[in-house]
Amino acid sequence: MENNNQNNVDTRDLLQIRRDKLAELQAMGRDPYLETRYDVTHHSVEIRDNFAELEGKIVSIAGRLMSKRVMGKASFAHIQDMKGQIQSYVRRDELGDEEYAFFKRHCDIGDIIGIEGEVFMTQKGEISVKAHSVKLLTKSLQILPEKFHGLTDKELKYRQRYVDLIMNPEVKDTFIKRSQILKEIRAFLDGRDFLEVDTPILTPFEIGASARPFHTHHNTLHMDMVLRIETELYLKRLVVGGMERVYEVGRMFRNEGMDLTHNPEFTSIEVYQAYTNLGGMMDLVESMMKTVAQNVCGTMVVPFMGKEIDLGHWERMPMKEAVKKYSGVDYDEWETDEDAIACAKAHDVALPEVPSKGAILAEFFDAFVEDKLIQPTFIYDYPVAISPLAKRKPDDPEFTERFEYFINAMEFGNAFTELNNPIDQRERFEKQVADRKKLEPNSKAQVDYDFINALEYGMPPTGGLGFGFDRLVMLLTNNSSIRDVLLFPTMKPLDK
Repeated sequence: MENNNQNNVDTRDLLQIRRDKLAELQAMGRDPYLETRYDVTHHSVEIRDNFAELEGKIVSIAGRLMSKRVMGKASFAHIQDMKGQIQSYVRRDELGDEEYAFFKRHCDIGDIIGIEGEVFMTQKGEISVKAHSVKLLTKSLQILPEKFHGLTDKELKYRQRYVDLIMNPEVKDTFIKRSQILKEIRAFLDGRDFLEVDTPILTPFEIGASARPFHTHHNTLHMDMVLRIETELYLKRLVVGGMERVYEVGRMFRNEGMDLTHNPEFTSIEVYQAYTNLGGMMDLVESMMKTVAQNVCGTMVVPFMGKEIDLGHWERMPMKEAVKKYSGVDYDEWETDEDAIACAKAHDVALPEVPSKGAILAEFFDAFVEDKLIQPTFIYDYPVAISPLAKRKPDDPEFTERFEYFINAMEFGNAFTELNNPIDQRERFEKQVADRKKLEPNSKAQVDYDFINALEYGMPPTGGLGFGFDRLVMLLTNNSSIRDVLLFPTMKPLDK
């Protein structure tokens, strides 16, 4: 216990020393917080990559002081900027006695400094900047984590992402790659004449879908509102209006559980294309995934959670065939809902809230199939019971033209041949809301009759796709938790 107390005292002493140094700087008229600008000419990577051209030239760099080794009349320091680290050689003969003494006393690890100097290579072969001047730009009043262990506590990493980014370069690389992935998706869709749009985040009421929304209140309009759980119904209104190819990159909000693949706030991408169907959307997904993986990762075979995932090859399988393959249960042998219920009980499969043949088939899929789908696989022909927005199959009306695609036993996206029959859509919506209110009598779910009205004006045959962007980033950066690809994942605040 004494050691722990001593460590706490030492930390408090070190923090106080930094505040004392700040007070000294302010008394000297060199308050670093008054600095407003520093002209940076080069970043670390640019200097290393272009050393042959820059050797002997004067450059200006700026960043965080990550290490400092003082050896009498000369010191070595490492500066970390947005692109990496570079060494600086700081000599008293170059700076002068006063400025070198200032560097030694007042520039601490963690401070933001600017260095102007000459590019050269040390005798040990390290590309460096020989400092002609050093300027303290920001004083760090906190202490960075210990060098060799960095910031390793998971909870602290998520709560203090700013420190995580400073100490762990691979974390910064993940978020740089996240940005690249989004840029490639936009380029892919834009190159196929899709139009990016924005639709409301605040919506006037809760729809009958199973996902639970967050509720809020609009004071001026004196009305309750919800944060959106999807963008689908607004985007399909745009297709009705003649926008034949649209997509949206948007934040969604679902008031539900949290685990390795779920966060209450997440990014979804939804895509709608008129005059295509289920098959067209499968082709779009496959082509997009191959293109993005190749352009971002340089390969279509990517490591993910200990496995090699080949995004260059995709399997396609109807749901009932997949269930038969992995469980031996044949959906076509069920004549009634009661047959399905009896079969589920015999196989210890959980019954859905509203048991029906279609809903029970989906439960069999969850129980026997999903964990077998390691390599990229499209599962299509979903039951009507769990697909209220998808068009029925003309030759088998118990099923819809819907697919989901799975990688490493995880669902990555959902797509339909969209239902454009307003009469059928109204019936399904009304049943969905009625079923919800049977289970939750106080539910505020409503039918979106304005969307029905839009469909009555006529929506062309349309293919639609929605996929979780965060899960795609997990795949292409080989991260097993969604919190590792969200800069600031949802967390309960700590007590003050």
